[in-house]
Amino acid sequence: MLLLRLFLSLALCACVVACKREAVNAAAKKDAAAFVADGAGDGSVWVVDGPNGGRLYLCGTIHILREQDYPLAPAYEAAYMYSNKLVLELPPGAASSAELTGRMSQLGQYPASSSLEANVSKETWQAVQTWAAKRGLDASALNRFKPWFVALMIPSIEYAALGAKADKGVDNFFEERAKKDGKPAEGLETVEFQIQLFASLSEKQQRELLEQTLGEVSSVKEEFEKMIKAWKYGQLDELKEMLFREAEKYPDLMDLFLSARNLSWMDRLEQMLKRGEKVMVLVGTGHFTSDTGLIELFRKRGYRVRHYRDVTDF
Repeated sequence: MLLLRLFLSLALCACVVACKREAVNAAAKKDAAAFVADGAGDGSVWVVDGPNGGRLYLCGTIHILREQDYPLAPAYEAAYMYSNKLVLELPPGAASSAELTGRMSQLGQYPASSSLEANVSKETWQAVQTWAAKRGLDASALNRFKPWFVALMIPSIEYAALGAKADKGVDNFFEERAKKDGKPAEGLETVEFQIQLFASLSEKQQRELLEQTLGEVSSVKEEFEKMIKAWKYGQLDELKEMLFREAEKYPDLMDLFLSARNLSWMDRLEQMLKRGEKVMVLVGTGHFTSDTGLIELFRKRGYRVRHYRDVTDF
């Protein structure tokens, strides 16, 4: 389930099908009803203390959620209220921009002289056709796309079938709220960078990604329920086990999608701490797990990191 889990750790992935963003469901998104004191778990929120009063609220997100996954844990509301700005994986508005749609279409399609069928095994193409038929899709339309794009499209559609969509994700919720409140927000990466994470994969890596996704797509619902539960209660050990149980098979992909990106963010986030800023950092919860996750990277640099439940000095 490597890609199906990584899917929840990449802001771009959640927007493959959601480029035609739906209106936010008002009943689920009302600020007053989005947070409750009981029943929502402890949340995946950690606090990093720096010099000069600097503080980062590391808020683990799920980029796509269902209406039933609300309300959020109170820790998210506190992080928003105590912060002066938001930091997201992608800049505000990027997920619905024409840039995203255009570049993914440009890089994800084969030229007229080639096709998906011509670049994958007979078995893989048959599996794509079988999956498409199950979802009521025309496989010939998928034949235009490269393996990495189809490998993203499949979990996007599967999660959507469960009612999980980008417009209900934690990132989108706070991005919209900050826009309404006039709170500044910025992104750690660009749309182009996240697209290139996939577009730059070798043909072999792309085929492997698609094959694995097709082979494990039947477990999406079960895996999603487990991940949501672990996320709601800030259970990093469970999240790590889910995300990294097959990491040894795909070390290059794990480094590309998680470890290298974490390291690239550290200097920028540390500078915010040193400037005394109070920042709500919203990134996929997968970025907090393992020895190369943001939590351990900050601890290794000498910073105090606590789960929100253990913080009393506000």
